[in-house]
Order: sequence, then structure tokens, then C-alpha cells
Amino acid sequence: MTINIGVLVGSLRKGSYSKQVAKVFSTLFPEEYHISFIDINGLDIYNQDFDDEGNVPENWKTFRNAIGKMDAILFVTPEYNRSVPGVLKNALDIGSRPAGSSVWNAKPAAIVSVSPGAISGFGANHHLRQSLVFLNMPTVQQPEAYIGNVTKLLQEDGSITNPNTLQFFQSIVNAFVELIEKNS
Repeated sequence: MTINIGVLVGSLRKGSYSKQVAKVFSTLFPEEYHISFIDINGLDIYNQDFDDEGNVPENWKTFRNAIGKMDAILFVTPEYNRSVPGVLKNALDIGSRPAGSSVWNAKPAAIVSVSPGAISGFGANHHLRQSLVFLNMPTVQQPEAYIGNVTKLLQEDGSITNPNTLQFFQSIVNAFVELIEKNS
């Protein structure tokens, strides 16, 4: 049986560290897991009037449909001003509406925060957790995934070769797989 994992990256920058880390994570899942990177770039800003008036932008429909097909979601995000980037919060809002029709409901999730600094995106990780609690998404609790000093981990081609780091990443994926299996 195929398990569909959606990956949302909170950074739009083409050289994004979060995107590079997400790519490494995507290679660590079991064979029966299908990984899809879901683009959040270009989503119109959430405005409830669009839902209320039945004038929903096509990019919202496409996004909601893509998330709806996923069995679980991996969030990989940088930290902007001690929180998640606005583009990621916008995606959460779009998927959670209209009221009672959230595409996030009951989907297992894992959060990985990435930073070139030593604080490791701690603020973004915990702000995102707050939203996921409200969205009813069971989330990996341990191991916590704060990836600091990422520029020292990434090779020029975006790979990570440090065996201890890869082992830590694998432990996060293993905990996520366990959560997904427990909730399926």
C-alpha cells in the first residue's frame, strides 16, 4: 500500500536551506512512501470573502485538492522573526477553510525547522506546532527536529554526508513513519 507524504517547504528562495534539507529527508522514507513536494509559492493571500462568495482562486482549489490526497505532511521551514514565514501560514489558512472543511484534519505531521544559526528555528517550530494543534494534526513529538548551523552540514550540491546527521534525520523519519502507521 502506498502512503502519500506531502512536503511543504516554508522558504521560497531558490537556494533555500530548508528546501535542501527537505530533499535529503525525502530520500529516507521506506519504499512504499511516495513523496510529493507541494508548491505554496503563488497562493493568493487568504481572504474569507472568496470562500463566502464562492469565488475561490484556482490556486486554492489546486492546493486544497493536493493536500486532500496526502496521508501525512512533512513541514520543513526556516524561522522568520521567531515564527513561520507568512507564505507557510497562508497555506495553513487556505487549507483550513472554509470552516468544517479543513484538508489538514487528522493528518499526521512532522516539523523540521532549519537555520544557519544556533537557535535552529526553535520559534518557528513551536509556532507551527500551535497551529497544528488547532488543525487537529497529530505531530511527531520526539525527536525534536531543530536543524541549526545548517550551512556547516550542507555540501555544495545540497547533500548531507555527515553520518551522525543522517542517522538523526533517519530517527526523525522513523518516528514520523511510526506516527503515520499508528494513525492509519
